[in-house]
Amino acid sequence: MAGVLDSVNQRTQMVGQNRLELLLFRLVGQQVYGINVFKVREVLPCPKLSSIPNSRSVVRGVSHVRGETIPIIDLSMAIGLPGIPQEKLSTSFVIITEYNRKTQGFLVAGVERIMNMNWENILPPPKGAGKDVYLTAVTKVDEKLIEVIDVEKILAEVSPLREDVTEELVARSTTREPANLPVLVVDDSSVARRQIQRCLTAIGLEVVTRNDGKQALEHLREVTQDGSKATDHFAMVISDVEMPEMDGYTLVTRVKESPALHDIYVMLHTSLSGVFNKAMVQKVGADDFMAKFSADELAERVMEILDRT
Repeated sequence: MAGVLDSVNQRTQMVGQNRLELLLFRLVGQQVYGINVFKVREVLPCPKLSSIPNSRSVVRGVSHVRGETIPIIDLSMAIGLPGIPQEKLSTSFVIITEYNRKTQGFLVAGVERIMNMNWENILPPPKGAGKDVYLTAVTKVDEKLIEVIDVEKILAEVSPLREDVTEELVARSTTREPANLPVLVVDDSSVARRQIQRCLTAIGLEVVTRNDGKQALEHLREVTQDGSKATDHFAMVISDVEMPEMDGYTLVTRVKESPALHDIYVMLHTSLSGVFNKAMVQKVGADDFMAKFSADELAERVMEILDRT
């Protein structure tokens, strides 16, 4: 499993085709969970862990991997389940991931396989599941329910990011020409939507949100049914990449091939590793790419974009 990203070229070919690969794993119990392979650097047997004084209980320790000191988060504990027992660490695994510009390891009980899937088969969690569940999506593999973990929610709780725009940028925003149109924000994570909306409203922008690419595309087509252009309704679109039903790459592809929509400025804003993203952004025709999440960087970039468009 250590070579989980060996066939990078094969995976980049899926860009714009609404496909992804899920790494399937287990925590405590028989439930199977999934994580996007593009966020995985490698999978390895649980290494020796060194404790961190005064750390949160979900952080089981740190480990030295490839010359880097990485925090190891017990994924079971992070989503409210019992943690992996100390005596079972020797048979457990760590998934090394890159999210939001940070590297961390997730301790799991076992790793199963990689599945090539279509985002159309990745569905939002059931509405009755509640707003506090640690899932962004569900799907089925071999008639078994697979739960896709909301890692952004977990990391926001374990290692919170500063979400407020600095007073300097807020003051600078007041000197700009007021924006007449809202920004369309597309993200399946409620945490990410809240972070982005808070950032943009701080600099005086109105925000409209949608939970996935399919919803966003339908909304854009709906508002332009009267013959208007997307630019008549929105100043720009800020979209996540990983989303159920339609991912951000596919959303950009559909927008850019539509005469009514193609002029709208689209920024992909994602927690995915930046290693492959430049080539992907160019392939689908997005106007910009930014790694999550820095409130100041996002606010500054958005103001620059709006000032020149």
